[in-house]
Amino acid sequence: MDHFLLISRLATQLREKRLNRGLTQAQLADLAGLTRYKVIAVEKGTLSVSMNAYARVLGALDCELAVVPAFMPTLEELADLFE
Repeated sequence: MDHFLLISRLATQLREKRLNRGLTQAQLADLAGLTRYKVIAVEKGTLSVSMNAYARVLGALDCELAVVPAFMPTLEELADLFE
């Protein structure tokens, strides 16, 4: 499984969780003790973002990371990889 795809999926899930909670990026940044720009980078799946930043965002959303078997990428996900 391609690591770019895995990071993209994580970023998408975190963004969706934030939106479902009705939080802005700035509000999430305050809860996580990060800058808004770091939250933006997390939600974009920027490769240079540290695991610590992901952990802070997960904690602020009252979530945790679980390791599960990967599923095949969708056509949309594959198209995003080539943009």
